[in-house]
Amino acid sequence: MFHSTRNDSSAKVLSAVFLGLVSVLLGGCHTSRLSSKPTLQITQIPSANPGGPVQMDFIEGRVTGAKPGQQIVLYAYSQIWWIQPFASQQYTRVQPDSTWRNATHLGTKYAALLVDPGYHPPTKIADLPHEGNGVLAVATAEGRPDAPVVSKILHFSGYDWTVRTVANDRGGRPNVYDSANAWVDDNGFLHLRMELHDSVWTSAEVSLTRSLGYGTYIFVVRDVGHLGPSDALGLYTADDFRLDNVRSELDIEMSRWGIAGTKNAQYVVQPFYVPENVSRFMAPAGVLTDEMKWEPGKASFKTVRAAGVGHGGPVVSEHVFTSNVPTPAKEKVHIGLYSYTRSKDLPQQPVEVVIEKFQFLP
Repeated sequence: MFHSTRNDSSAKVLSAVFLGLVSVLLGGCHTSRLSSKPTLQITQIPSANPGGPVQMDFIEGRVTGAKPGQQIVLYAYSQIWWIQPFASQQYTRVQPDSTWRNATHLGTKYAALLVDPGYHPPTKIADLPHEGNGVLAVATAEGRPDAPVVSKILHFSGYDWTVRTVANDRGGRPNVYDSANAWVDDNGFLHLRMELHDSVWTSAEVSLTRSLGYGTYIFVVRDVGHLGPSDALGLYTADDFRLDNVRSELDIEMSRWGIAGTKNAQYVVQPFYVPENVSRFMAPAGVLTDEMKWEPGKASFKTVRAAGVGHGGPVVSEHVFTSNVPTPAKEKVHIGLYSYTRSKDLPQQPVEVVIEKFQFLP
C-alpha cells in the first residue's frame, strides 16, 4: 500500500510538472504571437495643405514585423480620404530595410496602412478602416503646420482657373504637369501646351475655382486637327469628392486614344465602359464650338463649325444622354491637354491647343 501511494504521489507530481511546462510553453507561444504583431510609423510627414490634387510632396515611414508580400496603402485627407499617390497606383512597397517612401498629394492629415496581399483598398473613403480584414496596422499623422503653397491662378473668359502643377493618372497613366504650360495671351485666349521640360514630357490643365451646376457649358476651340494619336484634350465637369469609384463626369474629349486612323472625338457620360455612355465622332480641323447642356436626368452635346453659339455653323455632331447623368454637387469645369500613351519612339514635338472662349449659361 505504501509503495502504491508513493507511486501515485510521484505520478501526480510529474503530471503537475508536465502541465506546468505545457502552460509555460503555451504562454510563451502566446507571448510570441503578441510580440510579433507588426508596428507602423510615419517618419516624414508632409505639410498640412488642403490643396488636394494640385500639390504633392513625399511621405516616408518604417514598419517592423512585416511579412513578405505585405504592402503599404497611403491616404491623404482633403474633405475625404484619398488613396495615394494615384488610384491606379494603390500600393507602396516595403523596402528590404523595412522603410517605405512614396509621393502623396497634400492634405491636412495623412495615413499609412500595412495590408496583406490581396487587400483591395477603396480609392476614396469618409473614414479610415480599422485593423482586421486584411489591414494589419494603421498609422496616422497631422500635416506639418507649414506655410500653405499658393496655386497659380489664371483669369480666362471672366472666371478664375487653378493651374495644375502635379501629376495625375488621367487616361490611365501618370501625367506630369507644369504650370508654365498654361497661360492667357493678350487676346484673352487660353493656351495649353505639352512639351519636354528637363527631359520629362509635361502636360497642362486648368480647373474652375467654383462649381456652376446645371446649365449650358460652351467651349470655343481654335483647332484640334493637329493632335497626334496619343494626345488628348478634355473639356469636362468632374466631381472628385464623390465616395463611390464611378467618376461623376460629363466629357467632351478630343483623342484617338493611341490608335491612328480612328475617330478623334467623343461625348461621354461616365462610366465610359458602358457602351451607351459614349458617342464617337470625327472632329474636323478649324475653329469648333463644343456645347454641353446639363439638365436633371439629361445631358445634350453638340459640336458646330463656328466660333460661338448662334453663329449658324454646320453641325459636326450631336448626342443626348438620358442615363447615368450625374447631379450637381462639388463638380468643377476642367480643361486639360495630356498624353494618353506616349512611347519614346514617338516624335517629342511640342503640342499646343488654344481655347478662345468659355461661356456658361444658367
